[in-house]
Amino acid sequence: MGSGHADTLSSSAPIAYLSEVETNTVLFSKSPVTPFQPGALAKIMTAASVFRALESGTVQETTLCPVSVHAWRTGGAPAGGATMFAELNSNIAISDLLQGLLIQQANDAAIVLAECLDGDEAAFARRMNEDAEDIGLENSLFANPTGYAAQEAQTTASDLARLARYILETFPDRYTLFSSPEFTWNGIFQRNRNPLIGEIRGLDGFGAGRSDTDGYAAVASIERDGRRIIAVVANLPSESAREKALDDLVDGAWEYFGVRTLFDRGDTVAMARVFGGTAGEVPLVASGPIEVLLPRGETLGYRLRVTYDGPLTAPVTPGLRAGELLVLGETGIVYRAPLETGGPAIEKGTLVTRALDGLVELLFGWI
Repeated sequence: MGSGHADTLSSSAPIAYLSEVETNTVLFSKSPVTPFQPGALAKIMTAASVFRALESGTVQETTLCPVSVHAWRTGGAPAGGATMFAELNSNIAISDLLQGLLIQQANDAAIVLAECLDGDEAAFARRMNEDAEDIGLENSLFANPTGYAAQEAQTTASDLARLARYILETFPDRYTLFSSPEFTWNGIFQRNRNPLIGEIRGLDGFGAGRSDTDGYAAVASIERDGRRIIAVVANLPSESAREKALDDLVDGAWEYFGVRTLFDRGDTVAMARVFGGTAGEVPLVASGPIEVLLPRGETLGYRLRVTYDGPLTAPVTPGLRAGELLVLGETGIVYRAPLETGGPAIEKGTLVTRALDGLVELLFGWI
């Protein structure tokens, strides 16, 4: 486990991020927006872009993609890197290319997919970045589909965790490709090239990367005992250091954290001010059970905060989405849950009441 106090999770990785999928709780965060070059982890974004193209109907799994001289020479057998051994001038279905991309980490598969969807790697990189922005990646820039070294390419731990969560939630059926044990193409059998599969218990997806400038990194999804977490580590000096940092971080999710129910559905979390109504405030209630993964021991480092756009203007009916409950840890927001208005309904007040409310707003402002 991580070093430090017996009841505290820490990490030897310079960059680390750990989140739980079901409750979307951030369990640990260390330099989450520090940029680093993604290396082969860029292929996760490549896969996401292809998944999105398939979902939109732009292409189909049966769409045949030609293997160009560029793809063969740059990413295939002559390049000496990870390859599915795509044959020059052959045509390969997108479904097979995705297997090559995610099981064999094949660079030729990445380039063929890029050329098939957009004509060349540069155009596909633009697609990747547009998709990344749409998904909500805030500090990432992808330069090519393979992850080959490019000075401008960068990502962050929090962005990669968001991308991983997006794939898990949006493409659960396709996610299984990441853990497929093997793939044979062109008569050549290859086992899954993710070095972390089989080394960390419960790990069934995503991958590992390396760059000359920023060292070794990994994105992992692990399920144990019905709980799934996403872990990211980066800036490690070696493969063994990457595996140990990831293993320690992942183990910490089960060792140090347990689920706590903060509020049940319908519980009043806070009161919101109401302007111009027959009542001056309305309860904000939990729209569902609010369950958060919190440390099993001391939680003094955590605070609760309610935010809403207010005051709410009468009339106010029950069930209106009107705010959020934030759980804040030492590194910022670790969890957020929607709140809605409770009952009874608040009607518009008389002119006198509304004028007095206006005076309070003018003199005191709103909390």
